[in-house]
Amino acid sequence: MVRHFGRFPASRPRTRSGLRRRSADAPQRHEESSGRRSGPRFSSPKVLSVAGQVFLLQLVIMVLFAAAAGVALVVQARNSTMQQARHLTFGVAEGFAHAPGTLAAMRSKNASALLQPRAEEARKRAGVDYVVAFNPQGFRWTHPDPKLIGKQIFALREGQTVDRPFTQTFEGSLGLSVDSTIPVYDTGGKTIVGFVSVGITVASVNDVVREQFPKLLGFAGGALAVAAGGTALVSWRLRRQTRGLDPSEMTRMYEHHDAVLHSVREGVLIIGGDGLLLLANDEARRLLDLPADAEQRRVTDLGLEADTAELLGSGRTATDEVHLTGDRLLAVNIRPVDHQGGGQGSVATLRDTTELRALSGRADLARERLRLLYEAGVRIGTTLDVVRTAQELAEVAVPRFADVVTVDLQNPVLEGDEPTDPDLKMRRTAVHSVQGSWPLFPVGELIHFVPSNPLTLSIQRGQAVLDADLTASHGWRAQDPERARRILDSGLHSLITVPLQARGVVLGVVNFWRAEQNAFEEEDRAFAEELAARAAVAIDNARRYTREHALAVTLQRSLLPRTVPEQSAVEVAHRYLPARAGVGGDWFDVIPLPGARVALVVGDVVGHGLHAAATMGRLRTAVRTFSSLDLSPDELIRHLDELVTRVDSEGADGEGITGATCLYAVYDPVAGLCSLARSGHPGPALVHPDGRVEQLQVPVSPPLGLGGALPFESAEFTLPEGSQLVLYTDGLVEDRHRDIDTGLDMLREALQGPGRTPEETCQAVLDALLPARPSDDIALLVARLRLLDPSQVADWDVPGDPAAVAGIRAQVARRLEEWGLEELTFSTELVISELVTNAIRYGTEPRQLRILRDGPSLICEVSDGSSTSPHLRRAADTDEGGRGLFLVAQFTQRWGTRYVPRGKVIWTEQSLNSQATEPAADMADVLLDQWSDADW
Repeated sequence: MVRHFGRFPASRPRTRSGLRRRSADAPQRHEESSGRRSGPRFSSPKVLSVAGQVFLLQLVIMVLFAAAAGVALVVQARNSTMQQARHLTFGVAEGFAHAPGTLAAMRSKNASALLQPRAEEARKRAGVDYVVAFNPQGFRWTHPDPKLIGKQIFALREGQTVDRPFTQTFEGSLGLSVDSTIPVYDTGGKTIVGFVSVGITVASVNDVVREQFPKLLGFAGGALAVAAGGTALVSWRLRRQTRGLDPSEMTRMYEHHDAVLHSVREGVLIIGGDGLLLLANDEARRLLDLPADAEQRRVTDLGLEADTAELLGSGRTATDEVHLTGDRLLAVNIRPVDHQGGGQGSVATLRDTTELRALSGRADLARERLRLLYEAGVRIGTTLDVVRTAQELAEVAVPRFADVVTVDLQNPVLEGDEPTDPDLKMRRTAVHSVQGSWPLFPVGELIHFVPSNPLTLSIQRGQAVLDADLTASHGWRAQDPERARRILDSGLHSLITVPLQARGVVLGVVNFWRAEQNAFEEEDRAFAEELAARAAVAIDNARRYTREHALAVTLQRSLLPRTVPEQSAVEVAHRYLPARAGVGGDWFDVIPLPGARVALVVGDVVGHGLHAAATMGRLRTAVRTFSSLDLSPDELIRHLDELVTRVDSEGADGEGITGATCLYAVYDPVAGLCSLARSGHPGPALVHPDGRVEQLQVPVSPPLGLGGALPFESAEFTLPEGSQLVLYTDGLVEDRHRDIDTGLDMLREALQGPGRTPEETCQAVLDALLPARPSDDIALLVARLRLLDPSQVADWDVPGDPAAVAGIRAQVARRLEEWGLEELTFSTELVISELVTNAIRYGTEPRQLRILRDGPSLICEVSDGSSTSPHLRRAADTDEGGRGLFLVAQFTQRWGTRYVPRGKVIWTEQSLNSQATEPAADMADVLLDQWSDADW
């Protein structure tokens, strides 16, 4: 405040004459300023164009606006300056009144001598016009004019309370001033010792305003120049857009425009090349029911009918094309325009060609029926479920066509079969109504329809039967007179019965009932037949899918193992969960192998349905066939890959095997060895007895059929007893909501924990990883590994001397006696004699004999270093040999040969559950006489 009013002169003329002289000069300056603004009057030639008139009018408005703004700014600046002056005077007066020494000076005998120098110093520093101190009687102690010191003043306190500070504007000794007066109290605060009055003359305030006046004038002039330039630009553009038309021409054009907009009884639309509606007259708005803000919106966004909007927005030429819009039939004409290089667009005219109000009602009904048929095509058949499809048919027709709808289907349809002949016994499948309960047959009831029932007639005729008035339908009432009475009492009065036919086969019937709506008419029957025809196709598709799904499920269940054989080598638990999309190609198997070994298999075929299930069955059969040859895992995978490649090359119409994977593992409980190979399949996990989880690193090969010339590798691991081998398909660890790495981490967490049974492990894995809606099949196989007790295994090295056979036979007999298997001694000695003798005669070193007691079986294995394999054949009467393997086959359950990296193993298996049949004594003697130990 002080800095702002520092521009006030420290002293002003102290006479009224000076103030009056300044006031007298002010009008002169005003007149000079007015003279500069007036100048010669603006004269312009006669303005003819609209643009010129607009320019002149806007220029006058801008000048008036600039003048008014300047006056307002001056008044605002003066008011602001006066307010600042009030604050300054009050602050200086209060500061001087409460300054140290002021009270003491006022109490002194010579107050003027003490206060006058201080007052003048304060006046000059603060930039005010006077600082006057006076006693309570009004006699001045200080004043800028020393002549006025000691004189009395009273005008300052007129109308004010003397005991409170106040600020006022009054005519003083220096002229009209802004004055602030502060009372000075004694130390008790009860007695006024004197007053301090500080003021600034109004003339000083006006000087400040005058200093700001050039800036205000400059601002007003700049604004006027910018406004004038903008006005000129607007006028130039207006002149260009109006093409220099004079007002009379503009008036005539407006009259024509007004006539087109409001008087013409034909709809007119002007549409831009970008599809925006530029203009629509009243008739067009009425015909198309356009919203108030239709202009400058795309015609496709105005809620018009789709075909009408497409025609108007296309811009193509059209002549009297008839379109249904609301309840009107409009003839539309469109002509493209491109006026003088402007934007492209089109002009459309509309004429109402509706001749009768009845036609509009029929058109509305036809449109509603078309919409209902379209919705039926969308809503019926969303699922491939027969019952759900029938329910969707009922829901679509209510309430827009009927009040109640019932659907009855033949029993074979519900089971997925195709009915051979129409049956008058049908199952109530769906009932739907908007509200209320009706005394109709409930869902699930088997209904036997009488020959006079409209349903029977509709099936016989193959078309809909209309009963507009059920009270007069005696054939319908004959079905169940009591129920018919209750139906009529409930309000149902009209019925249309339509057979559901697809491919010439009657699947069932649909009944449309009305209670609240008017009775059905003849036109409604055609619509009911069309609606039923579309629904019948959907129901038939659902029926065929149900049948195919049932076949696929049956096929898959027949191909998957129903029970897992008991194995002494492993304790197995398994889970198979098909995807919600249907049966798929995931599978597993547990295959007993010779030598108490077991094969664990998990495979996956991409896809769902019959083809995937059949492919899975072929692969599982092939694996079982190859495993009977006792191949190593890598050899079995190689043979399986060759099989898939051959099937793909022979397949037609894309019916090959694509996307198949397999994991094959062989576990030997004698040595605790597990050999594994895989083709494009996730690797297995191993849960150690202490609960630690390990991912076995099995070499991966391409999926089946893609191996080509690449070799298949296997890996062999020695696994601790009690550990669990976990085999699974990718559906367990991979899902559309998670990647395979995340799934593997979750699997490892779920498998952790000691002391679980395989069943508990399976359940824990599924609880942790099974998604809410599996998108792929899941196969899980958990096998807890066991080791064969050493006391159940006996082996001997076989020397190359045939004389050693007798000693080996005796040792085997003693071991059988220890195992309590004396009843098998004869047959076992016979088998061992044959096998060991053949190994000595035809085999090479090293030769070894091993017998194992594995649960219900006794296994004998003779190995040697040669790769030749014996073959069972029928010996001729003159042959000296060839009967040994025949005897082996007679005295054992099964026998075979498997190859090892160094030689082969010939094995036999005898059952311990049923005692082997001992040969008759004479036959035994004959056989033993034919082969002596010396001959071996």
